[in-house]
Amino acid sequence: MKNFEFKNPTKIIFGKGEIQKIAAEIPADAKVLLLYGGGSIKKNGIYEQVKTALKDFEVEEFGGIPANPEYAILMQALEVIKEKEITFLLAVGGGSVLDGTKFLSSAAEYTGDNPWDILDKKIRTLKGMPFGTVLTLPATGSEMNSGAVITRAETKQKLVMGGPGLFPVFSILDPTVVRSIPERQIANGLADAFTHVLEQYMTYPVGALLQDRIAESILQTLIEVAPVILKDPTDYKAASNFMWSCTMALNGLIQKGVPTDWAIHMMGHELTALYGIDHARTLAILAGSHYTYNLETKKEKLAQYANRVWGVREGSMEERAKIGIEKTVAFFHSIGIKTKLSEYTKDYQGTGSEIARRLTERGMIALGEHGTLTPSDAEKIVELAY
Repeated sequence: MKNFEFKNPTKIIFGKGEIQKIAAEIPADAKVLLLYGGGSIKKNGIYEQVKTALKDFEVEEFGGIPANPEYAILMQALEVIKEKEITFLLAVGGGSVLDGTKFLSSAAEYTGDNPWDILDKKIRTLKGMPFGTVLTLPATGSEMNSGAVITRAETKQKLVMGGPGLFPVFSILDPTVVRSIPERQIANGLADAFTHVLEQYMTYPVGALLQDRIAESILQTLIEVAPVILKDPTDYKAASNFMWSCTMALNGLIQKGVPTDWAIHMMGHELTALYGIDHARTLAILAGSHYTYNLETKKEKLAQYANRVWGVREGSMEERAKIGIEKTVAFFHSIGIKTKLSEYTKDYQGTGSEIARRLTERGMIALGEHGTLTPSDAEKIVELAY
């Protein structure tokens, strides 16, 4: 196991009816900016609950943060923060709203001339404006980590940011919100969380027995609850396990002391930037081809995964590893997610070379847990996913 440090300061408030506790978590003299997405929270009752909880605070609102939070729109919100002298941010939504709020948390304290530099120049945020979250869509784990991904439509860029100053002060996780989520978004959440675990697990063994087994338990839980929550999103037991699994998949715990990959995400971000494909679906498109291309370096963990998660006992290590890949693709299919790029766009020819070019342009020339995957390798992986 590798050396590591771990600190996660986010307070989690989990359970039915817990949105009412917001007021106790925000400084009494705070000027709050309430941030949300397309307005679904006004249809499912969450907005009303949040507003009731904030009745004693001075509150401004900013809605309309889109999926794949858009830089130009976030800059409008930044103007509100400065004009209204906001001191606390409250994100009510899924990963896109939460990620957008993290950018705003950073940008509000940034002293440079161009906030885009935070992303473009990979500036870590050591101190941001304090913020809390009310999670409405389990998927990204953004409610308990310090990372974010922001899109800039005019340049077709989707870049990552982070730093210890971007952990939420608190996050409220009420599983009853799942009942109002469309089936497509539930499927996306399942795929997103599943791939988050794989990116931290599907590398090579380093004797981190507990991290491996926690990762495997999250995968097994997602597999178990997937058909239940897709069939009946009002099932509180399934919703609770789904929501907590998504949080645990990316709160930093299972990546400590182990090598991590993230190549699927780096390539997937480019697919979203180019074609607007849902983030989770880009991961499903690339997972099978990525593991097939890197079978030799990943086969030990792939075989372990096939054994422990899918119960594959027979065959050589390589045979079990290949079955593990097949089971992964089949899982995505079982939740209604297609896994070939040609099923999403007719303009897929040349995508591999374009992604290779974009990765080279961004300096991403050494991807994967070994740092040996080049843009040329990425091109071949994407082509395998056509």
